Amino acid sequence: MQHAPTGKEACCVNLLFPHLHQVHIQAIERDRGGVLITARTRIDDATCRRCATPSGRRHSRYRRRLHDLTTAGQPVLIDLEVRRFFCDNPSCDVRTFVEQVPALTQRHARRTPLLRAMLEAVALALAGRAGARLASMLGVAASRSTLIRLIHALPDPEIGQVTVLGVDDFATRRGNNYGTVLIDMATHRPIDVLLDRQANTLANWLRQHPEVEVICRDRASAYAEGALKGAPQATQCADRWHLWHNLIQAVERSVARHRSCLREHQTDAPEPEPAAQPQPPRPKGSTRFADRTRAKHARIHELKAAGHSLRSIARQLGMGHHTVIRYAHAATPEELLWDQWTNKPSAVDDFKPYLHQRWQEGEHNATHLLKEITELGYRGSYGALSNYLRPMRAPRPVSPPAPSVRKVTGWIATHPEQLEETHHLQLKAILARCPELTTLLKHGRSFAIMLTQRQGQDLPGWLAAVKADELPSLHAFASGLEKDLDAVTTGLTLPWSSGPVEGHVNRIKMIKRQMFGRASFALLRKRVLLTS
Repeated sequence: MQHAPTGKEACCVNLLFPHLHQVHIQAIERDRGGVLITARTRIDDATCRRCATPSGRRHSRYRRRLHDLTTAGQPVLIDLEVRRFFCDNPSCDVRTFVEQVPALTQRHARRTPLLRAMLEAVALALAGRAGARLASMLGVAASRSTLIRLIHALPDPEIGQVTVLGVDDFATRRGNNYGTVLIDMATHRPIDVLLDRQANTLANWLRQHPEVEVICRDRASAYAEGALKGAPQATQCADRWHLWHNLIQAVERSVARHRSCLREHQTDAPEPEPAAQPQPPRPKGSTRFADRTRAKHARIHELKAAGHSLRSIARQLGMGHHTVIRYAHAATPEELLWDQWTNKPSAVDDFKPYLHQRWQEGEHNATHLLKEITELGYRGSYGALSNYLRPMRAPRPVSPPAPSVRKVTGWIATHPEQLEETHHLQLKAILARCPELTTLLKHGRSFAIMLTQRQGQDLPGWLAAVKADELPSLHAFASGLEKDLDAVTTGLTLPWSSGPVEGHVNRIKMIKRQMFGRASFALLRKRVLLTS
């Protein structure tokens, strides 16, 4: 279509291009594999961008080319005629200005707002190279550098009023560099990303936001110090997951100290089964495999002598054709026997009667038997003798393996109603053998009840009970809680927790992997704050 749309055509154009309703479309045509829309503005006057003074005095006109969203997979280019106006306000610094069409044009822009918004969404989701590949599949040409520039040009979101703040660190380079992510716990939305995890950095940010009332954090000393410096009026809340994780680490150390109690002691050892009596050796060349081979060889040669073909023999005996050929070409069955099936003479053969006699007399030590037959002239190895004696030995009773330290720690940390019956019985047997682990289980489940039911007021009594028992690993855990007692008590009382913060830390790891770890901190910060 190379003419101005009218009637029904105009209605269809308005449906397909609703953002062009403020301009007059002169023509729509195909151009270089895409769609070219020629248009001009409708209004007679414009408003100065600096002083907002309307003006109808035109200075000149020129044409702008704007890339728009694709239509049916085809690129769309808008050739728009715009006008330049004089500003009639003598106090304004602007002498002339260009009219702008709302939702269609922006100063110095070569893309429509719709196309720019789409590219910004692609860039935030996939960043550079991957975003450029997706944009190309969508029919839009945009380089990776262009997409990254679009991300940098986006403004930071408004922080607003934050009353409950979540704080946690993440690695920009694991083991070397770390940053800090700040989360609004009311909306679960990241509000800022700090360059490091130092106390002063967090304190400076908190001084700029005195409205913070609660700070959810892990037990890192730097964040505790920064929160105290920057927001002394705020209540610090230790994360319950980290408290439980630290307790499990202490429980695991305690279980490791009593590793010997995990194995069941064999008080009544089962009676050993009688040793197998040595079987007399087979005649040379007489094994089950050798006997079957000789029988097959004789049958095949018998049928062959009777005039049967090899294929007929294979069908009658149910054997493979190539196997029958191999048997037919062998003059004797010994040509078909190899390795262990040949029953080759062994250095032990001459001493087997003596070994049988000594075995029945009760001598089952292979080293002693080796010494005795060596004096009688044996020149073989210890391995050959051991292999011959192995079938005579009775199998040793195998006791079930002891559960690992980590497995027992998991049983202690699991709610009793969710523990499998077999695991419950195993744990009960272990506790019966070790009173220290029984005490450990009691303290662990008491802390779990206090944590899940948020009974922070019971923490001092729990600490006193732990210190009264001989559990060094739990003593260290209790001492750490006392150093941060207020925050831990608050964490065991208030409903706030750092779970949403940990979720955003995992999302940051995903964003870092998308950028192959080579992006700048500024780009990472933009994507963390703006990606929904």
